[in-house]
Amino acid sequence: MNKKLLRIILTALLLMVAYVVERSFQLPTWQLLLVYLVPYLLIGHDVLAEAWEGIMEGDPFDEDFLMAIATIGALLIGFLPGAEAQMPEAVFVMLFFQLGELFEDYAEDKSRDSIAEMMDIRPDTANVERQGHVMTVSPEEVSVGEIIIVKPGEKIPLDGRVTEGSSALNTVALTGESMPRHVGQGDEVISGCVNTSGLLKVEVSKTFGESTAMKIINLVENASENKSKSETFIRRFAHVYTPIVVLAAVALALVPPLFADDFLTAFPVWLYRALTFLVVSCPCALVVSVPLTFFAGIGGASRHGILIKGGNFMDTLAKTSTVVFDKTGTLTHGNFAVEAVHPDHIDAEELLHLAAHVERYSTHPIAMSLKNAYPHEQDDCLIADIKETAGQGISAKVNGRTVSVGNEKLMKALGITTQPCQLCHDHAGTTVHVAIDGEYAGHIVIADKIKDDAREAIDQLKSLGITKAVMLTGDHRDVAHHVAQALRLDDYKAELLPADKVIAVEELLRTKPVGHQLAFVGDGINDAPVLARADIGIAMGGLGSDAAIEAADVVLMDDKPSKIAKAIRIARRTIGIAKQNVWFAIGIKVAVLLLATIGIASMGLAVFADVGVMVLAVLNAMRALRQ
Repeated sequence: MNKKLLRIILTALLLMVAYVVERSFQLPTWQLLLVYLVPYLLIGHDVLAEAWEGIMEGDPFDEDFLMAIATIGALLIGFLPGAEAQMPEAVFVMLFFQLGELFEDYAEDKSRDSIAEMMDIRPDTANVERQGHVMTVSPEEVSVGEIIIVKPGEKIPLDGRVTEGSSALNTVALTGESMPRHVGQGDEVISGCVNTSGLLKVEVSKTFGESTAMKIINLVENASENKSKSETFIRRFAHVYTPIVVLAAVALALVPPLFADDFLTAFPVWLYRALTFLVVSCPCALVVSVPLTFFAGIGGASRHGILIKGGNFMDTLAKTSTVVFDKTGTLTHGNFAVEAVHPDHIDAEELLHLAAHVERYSTHPIAMSLKNAYPHEQDDCLIADIKETAGQGISAKVNGRTVSVGNEKLMKALGITTQPCQLCHDHAGTTVHVAIDGEYAGHIVIADKIKDDAREAIDQLKSLGITKAVMLTGDHRDVAHHVAQALRLDDYKAELLPADKVIAVEELLRTKPVGHQLAFVGDGINDAPVLARADIGIAMGGLGSDAAIEAADVVLMDDKPSKIAKAIRIARRTIGIAKQNVWFAIGIKVAVLLLATIGIASMGLAVFADVGVMVLAVLNAMRALRQ
């Protein structure tokens, strides 16, 4: 870029010198050509080379070819009888064409730098423990199972599990969120996060090539391969449009003089108009600005932890009118917790205390939620005679009392009558019954918590014009009803198997309006078939999930459903900017082409219609980077 800028400055100075020479001395046309060839070749030699290469390869019709023909014609038109020399205009056109190219390069570099800065998650080194010594090596050299040490301020170079230490991780490069994530012994950590406080020892679980950081970097770098319909159309349009324009320019130069009284007198006038026509018709603004808009839009989304795998998916996302959600892990946290404790004849704390002790040695999610609700295991209670009945529950002696914890089947097997809950209408979840020494003692409601921003997410989608928000879940109908009602969803289907979800999505696809798209939002692990079947699959909580990154078209790198609305807004804004550029470029070009045809447009106006429009379109495209 620095070399091109230097060439532009030198050319501008030489052009002024050539203009002074032309005005100061009455030189013959061929000598004047030599004077102007110096700045022209300095600024245009690479354009001429590209045009010649295109001709040799049998694909000449591009912007370099148009600029070469137009400017060479302007240089030579003065040799025709009665024609005025247009040599300054030839250098001027090539100078501004290169200035526009410089601006395009700057804009693309700025977009890439911004994305690179945001995605600065590739670690340079890893500190690995080997034979009692810490060695600094490249992350590619670390094997699965080795122990790495991550000091405060360093990036985590590889995915793994913390074996020693605790710290807070900065995940902003992955999720777009500034809130630190606290980790300790046994927690999973992923590459790309920054260790902000304590020293961590991590057992590596994936090689560098399979790490989360590398997968995300590859995803962003390859996003440009999935072209949007607009980008594909513009590319095809340019290949058809350019030869038509060249033929039209040839016709403009030759046909009108045939009907003039004197062909030789009229030909230079119409040739100049044809050359102006060629300069105006160069499709730079469209060819450059539309792909740049999508590139910037993908980069802007990535800043917010939203990874869109290509412009084609942005097209689909912008047209989404139906959003289908999985429940667990998408609208809810996917972690069971105690929702309510309803004792019968003992204290609520005592009921929870006894149930937690009985479930002490179970790894079932419900047992884990009870233990988390009453974490005081070391309270000197004696636990004995633990007996688990599959599909029913667990019984044990706690300080000599027989405590049974389970579902209605367990209570019925023990001959204990459960009592209907008068307080459960506000709670939907799994009911765990407790009996003490054969007598009913109460029950505990275990539920999956709705995410804090789930209601906000649905409201935002409605405000964007989403006409249908549907939830599909394998959970019980009463739980699904509770979640759907709390979030004000339009519809829900419960107790579904994975195959049932695909059938439900296919039915929604059949009934959606023409031209509208359906998005499915899931956790990307169990919902791969539905993610693939929908018009666009959105993986929720992609942080560390290989399946999410691979299965979906859009990956939200955190667990916030509200990011779905933000992704749609970004897509619509990006498409809007691309359309603005298309209509602006076409409108200006058509107007100036008409003026050039009737001889009103000068070379200066032609330069504005080409380079000026391209610069304005590129500036507009850069707005997509700032979402």
